[in-house]
Amino acid sequence: MRFWDASAIVPLLVHQTASAAVGGEAERDQELAVWWGTGVECVSAFTRLEREGEITTTELVAAIDNLQSLAASWVEIQPVARIRKTAERLLRTHPLRAADALQLAAAIVAADGDPRSLPFVTLDERLARAAEREGFPVVEPA
Repeated sequence: MRFWDASAIVPLLVHQTASAAVGGEAERDQELAVWWGTGVECVSAFTRLEREGEITTTELVAAIDNLQSLAASWVEIQPVARIRKTAERLLRTHPLRAADALQLAAAIVAADGDPRSLPFVTLDERLARAAEREGFPVVEPA
């Protein structure tokens, strides 16, 4: 199992430069753990890509459908008080946005407090650095 940040899931579902590399990582380990808000973050990214003309409305609809299929098989870390408290600590420790702190906190919970035990897949450099500092083996598909 690996913990996947939304930045790495989006190219699984919408063709982007990183799609082949991210697809290779997904092939290596098909058991994904994500935080509770990942679906919302992905839909936000898809709609932004459509607004910016990078994908069509048809591709947007397909991406959302594929996201729902993928979500049926992933392990979703629910929003609990422990995640909120950990995210608050992470915001004081690392230069993260709130959603990234929540994702990293969810990964810490998924790893049962031992970040070394759970690879963290992301394309977000700032989040990758924070995850490394927390002890996660970071996978940055290239």
